[in-house]
Amino acid sequence: MGRCPNHKTGSQKGYSHKRARRAKFLVKGDDAIYGELQSLEGKESTLPGVDEDLPGLGKFYCLHCDRYFVSAAFRDEHFRTKRHKKRIKLMQGEAPHTQLDAELAAGMSMPDNGPRLRDGISMGL
Repeated sequence: MGRCPNHKTGSQKGYSHKRARRAKFLVKGDDAIYGELQSLEGKESTLPGVDEDLPGLGKFYCLHCDRYFVSAAFRDEHFRTKRHKKRIKLMQGEAPHTQLDAELAAGMSMPDNGPRLRDGISMGL
């Protein structure tokens, strides 16, 4: 009896839950990338020097996607992908939501405790 020949488990499909979760937290948020793009607007972009820990020694970087590449060929190939083009369109639009926006929408603003009294002076005593 056995299994159908097309039935594969998760590890056989090449999908790793651990790898997918790790990659989720290694990228910067949209609001952080948008802020960097706004601060670099009108300025000549300069990348930091050689970093041995990064792919391609940190020379080949995509600012919109926050990714480093091994060579210019791989970076140029990335520039032609749909994912990169969507990121560019997202970053050219209005500013993404920030953590402050989310907290204000949830009603988690700073508490209003009324007017602040001067220290040492009590009211009416």
